[in-house]
This record gives sequence, C-alpha cells and structure tokens, in this order.
Amino acid sequence: MAYDVTGRLHEIFDEQQVSEKFRKREFVLEVQDGQYPEHIKFQMVQDKTSLIDPFKMGDEVKVTFNLRGRGFNKNGQMLYFTNLEAWKIEPASGGNAGNSYGGGQQAAPRPAAQNQNPTLRAQPSAAPIASDDDNDLPF
Repeated sequence: MAYDVTGRLHEIFDEQQVSEKFRKREFVLEVQDGQYPEHIKFQMVQDKTSLIDPFKMGDEVKVTFNLRGRGFNKNGQMLYFTNLEAWKIEPASGGNAGNSYGGGQQAAPRPAAQNQNPTLRAQPSAAPIASDDDNDLPF
C-alpha cells in the first residue's frame, strides 16, 4: 500500500553503498503537524536513490512512499524495524523544484483553525520498489 505526504525538504544525505547488492539514500521531510513541525526520515533504495537529485533543501515536495517493516533475530531476541521507502518525489505545487526555503505556504505558521494533520493517505501502489529477495540485510 502506498502513502503520500507533502512537506519541506529539511535535510538530504549522501548515497550509501551498504553492500555489494544494496544501496540507499535518506532524506528528512519537515511536515507541519499542529503547533510544532515533525521531521520525518525517508529512504530511497537501489535505482530510486537519484529521485531527490532535482531538489534542494527547502523545496516543498510531495513524497509517495511505502511503509515497510521487517523482523530479524539478533542473539535469540526478535527485533523489528520500520522504514518509509520513497519511490516518487515531485514538486508540491507542480513544477516548483528549486524553490527557496523561504517560499511556500508552510514556511509561516498557520492560524490554529487551519492547523490540520499533514496530507497522508493510502492509495494503490503505482510502482513496486526494488525486491528484497536478494537483500539479506536487516536494513
């Protein structure tokens, strides 16, 4: 199942080659949620790591992602983790890649009557992400 959320790019990390068969790149999206912003970390894997290249910190973007979770046994104890795997990134208002941090509606605090949860909705997945069949790492 796919989700999407709109926010401001807060931080973009370099690509990491985790193993011979697995690479990832992470970024942080600032999403206005009530009085305080939320900073949510996403990851892109394999051939999706370049999706963020057209954007820079401060840009308003819409991120489509899958919620992924997995368990693994470490020293006899079951541990679990969850990832938000982005597979599509687009300008929030259509064609505005490259906007500065100061622009956009979410830069200024909204009146309390307008503070709502960020747009986050489930929708059918339009494109599968890279298969985990060849990935034996727990991350």
